Amino acid sequence: MSKATIIGATSWGTTIGVILARKGVQVSLWVRSEEEGTKMANGGPGSAVLADITLPAQLSITESLDEAIDDTDAVIMAVPAQTMRHNIRQVADYLKKSMLIVSAAKGIEIETGKRMSEVIAEEIDPRFHSNICVLSGPNLAREVVLELPAASVVAAADASVIRKAHELLTTPNFCVYTNTDVIGVELGGALKNIIALGAGIMDGLGYGDNAKSAFITRGLTEITALGVALGASPLTFSGLAGLGDLMATCASVLSRNHYVGVELAKGRPLMEITESMDGVAEGVATTKAVWYIARRLGLGMPITEKMYQVLYDAVSPSEVAAELMGAQGRHELAGRKWRLFSRFRHRK
Repeated sequence: MSKATIIGATSWGTTIGVILARKGVQVSLWVRSEEEGTKMANGGPGSAVLADITLPAQLSITESLDEAIDDTDAVIMAVPAQTMRHNIRQVADYLKKSMLIVSAAKGIEIETGKRMSEVIAEEIDPRFHSNICVLSGPNLAREVVLELPAASVVAAADASVIRKAHELLTTPNFCVYTNTDVIGVELGGALKNIIALGAGIMDGLGYGDNAKSAFITRGLTEITALGVALGASPLTFSGLAGLGDLMATCASVLSRNHYVGVELAKGRPLMEITESMDGVAEGVATTKAVWYIARRLGLGMPITEKMYQVLYDAVSPSEVAAELMGAQGRHELAGRKWRLFSRFRHRK
């Protein structure tokens, strides 16, 4: 029987644990304290997303890392991106060569601009680097835990690791595809949250579907431009971790990032919004991280720039939205230091 360890009792971490346990995998969910574990065991998941979900018998909750990681086949890191480094440091000494290390977080570390797989690699023994893989896709936790059909993608550099991760993570209603473009899969999952903030603003201001569609499409082009600049394949962004995740996150009322955008459009302060939520809207921190990356590269990222102004410079959402939709048109693959023409042009 397989065993998986979930690090992080987040909505997504708990959801992964639940669907794997229903499949027959023995799951250990690591929590930060005995109090948190007792609360979950007695009252179920604390998140409103999972409030009516009964934890399967195959899923055990523990505050002991020794117990959680003992004889496990995979360690799944489902923590907020800005806490990934702290959490993987706690786990690092327990890792063994046979263990998969799965990042299920969708964000960029602000201080370093690193992707989550890079953060993990910096904090663990180099012998285990080939075991790192990333999971991303259009995966709203509420729908997945209710076993509505969903798909995702797992990416790793090592083909044998991809096969093991695919076998572990695929369930009857959760289809996991594979990819070798780790950079693209991670960036797609992280950057779509920035665009979802803007899509929420569009909806909050009542701009309509035409404007929202145009905004999302321009957002995908901006994501692809940064991805190409950082070494990703542009094709990855037309897949589940790119377009797929972008569509779900920008359109669904279950999306935390979309919700933040809607509330910002109502005039609520960012801190008030985030403090009222029971989960992290990764796009808020990712906007700052990507803003720094774009400046370092000299890369034009107008949507990220405008979202940064709303979140960190107190610029009015209505002012930003009007500027974005009223921008002077040019070729849609053109942008400062974008390399999209060379990637997409027809070759004779």
